[in-house]
Amino acid sequence: MDKYRNSKRKIIFLLILAAGVIGGIFIGMMSAGRGATGNMGGQMPRLSPKSFSENKLVYTLSLIDKLYVDPVDLDTISESAIENLIMQLDPHSSYIPASDFATVNEALDGEFDGIGVQFNMGTDTVIVLSVIPGGPSEAAGVFNGDRIITIDDSLVAGQKIPQNDIVKMLRGKRGTEVTLGLQRQGIDELVPVTVTRGVIPVTSLDAAFMIQPGIGFIKLSAFSKNSAREIGAAMNRLSEHGMTKLILDLRGNSGGFLDQAIDIANEFLPARQLIVYTEDRHGNRNEQFSNGRGYYTDMDLVVLVDEGSASSSEILAGAIQDNDRGWLVGRRTFGKGLVQQQIPYGDGSALRLTIARYYTPTGRSIQKPYDNGLDEYNSDIWHRIEHQELFTADSIRFDDSLKFVTPGGRVVYGGGGIMPDYFVPLDTTGYSNYYSQVWGRNILYRYTIDYTDRHRERINSITSVPELQQMLDSDTGLLNDFIAYAARHGIAPDYRDIAISRDLILAQLRAYIGRNTPLDYDGYYANIYVIDPTILKAIEILQDE
Repeated sequence: MDKYRNSKRKIIFLLILAAGVIGGIFIGMMSAGRGATGNMGGQMPRLSPKSFSENKLVYTLSLIDKLYVDPVDLDTISESAIENLIMQLDPHSSYIPASDFATVNEALDGEFDGIGVQFNMGTDTVIVLSVIPGGPSEAAGVFNGDRIITIDDSLVAGQKIPQNDIVKMLRGKRGTEVTLGLQRQGIDELVPVTVTRGVIPVTSLDAAFMIQPGIGFIKLSAFSKNSAREIGAAMNRLSEHGMTKLILDLRGNSGGFLDQAIDIANEFLPARQLIVYTEDRHGNRNEQFSNGRGYYTDMDLVVLVDEGSASSSEILAGAIQDNDRGWLVGRRTFGKGLVQQQIPYGDGSALRLTIARYYTPTGRSIQKPYDNGLDEYNSDIWHRIEHQELFTADSIRFDDSLKFVTPGGRVVYGGGGIMPDYFVPLDTTGYSNYYSQVWGRNILYRYTIDYTDRHRERINSITSVPELQQMLDSDTGLLNDFIAYAARHGIAPDYRDIAISRDLILAQLRAYIGRNTPLDYDGYYANIYVIDPTILKAIEILQDE
């Protein structure tokens, strides 16, 4: 009966919430997957025993428990009932089972327990791309370029073990040990290294470097617990290197903690500028204004967005655009403007329930329609492709009834997502059959691993983007060396195709080699941007300012 009581309590609690009987909201500091969330205030109303006894779902659960012919697991039934109930609401309300709770929240929590390496399994062998400075692996003597052949007593090289399973083997409770058998260049036998697992920070800042004289570039992959602090530190560092203008890349950033989006907006907005507001089903409105304590309120700013930018990314982009504070460049954003409140259950699971909608400062709803069901909603990106929206701005139609005007006179539109000021189509320049072969068969990436191994000492010594570029520029035979490598691996050179794809191939070779240096993604983006028309457009805008 204890299982029944627990399941019953959970379902009753869920039904109370879904019925909207908890009143009042205020913008909070929590988030769910593709979205920033709000907290709920107010008192939970008292429901009479009669209200519970007349509820069909709870009553049905009671009947199954008491009368069903076979024994049943009421926990399993209640989990399934909750998941099906949530599916009837909206695309972003969700139920998180206790078994998934830690994993779901990890990306936003800012840390996890592990050994502190980034690795790749492109050749069915765990290759250590980079060792996190100050982490457990660095302390134990793991080096960039090491191959992990065994983990404890298990052979992992050449076993086609899924990458997620490798991650589970390497991670574990802090203070526990894991023994790695490492294959190291120049050493015939495996090198045993015992690593004591520790706390590993999760950073949301992928890259921060000077992309042009005076122009800084920052790539933010999520709005996690420490994102605003990471952004602030990066901007201070870039300012010391002469940054007077900034490109902030939010493409593919699916959201996160709302307070981080607000704190980052505060860096750029003068005092008392509306950042975002929410409204619940009862029309209760809550507004968030800039605090005027930002250090970069006059800096020229371009924000990059695309169809993968969602929730907190859209809140920040909308605040910049609606306050005429900077330019948005790219493609229309995802359109996720529903506020979720994460509500825990006693068994370690949680409910993320939509409790309000977000609106930009001019009054635009960020949320795209979801009236036609979940399948249609999830197919939105395919509809955009079918309608050529990713390739031409003329294919995008706006409803004049959803037209808004910023204080500076810019016309913007509601109806879901944020349309940038400058549209940049998806670029397919440089694609050829040869490129498809070397990319699709992973030969291009495998070559960069081979190249890194052959130049390991020099690559591991790289400390700055200019130093990396100098090294790559000096290797005038890089492309020909790659063509020969591809030929040895079954892709004969097609020089007509290679001429078409030359810039694309060379940029990716340099970018992946840069990614394998201690610069990490700074080295990647410093080389890939030359074939990225969205970044090039942003640079053009800032150079004209």
